[in-house]
Amino acid sequence: MLQIIKKLIGDKREYREMMARVDALPSDYQLVFKKIQKYMWGFAAGDGYDMLNVHYGLIELFEAAAANGKRALDVTGADVAAFCDELLQNTQTYTAKWRTDLNRSIMKEIKKHGDE
Repeated sequence: MLQIIKKLIGDKREYREMMARVDALPSDYQLVFKKIQKYMWGFAAGDGYDMLNVHYGLIELFEAAAANGKRALDVTGADVAAFCDELLQNTQTYTAKWRTDLNRSIMKEIKKHGDE
């Protein structure tokens, strides 16, 4: 039980530190990051650590681009949703789980009825 509490406290501290980095970015980056974050959490599956890793990478990308004088949309492009979809390709998402479940269910039913 104590380990779980320590982990939760550590996770919360880590999240606050991450968001402090976001708050240090120029305002357009803050806006875009927070909108992306909200969008992406709707797809998070499992424990969410995949999504946090994507967020950390995105912060690093935004920090580097801001340091080079680029605007947020110079990094993401005008189709921010497409940018998000690219980021989500290597994460565990509910949509991936739904796809897997659908395919598995269909194959199971076809095999079951294949002997008829």
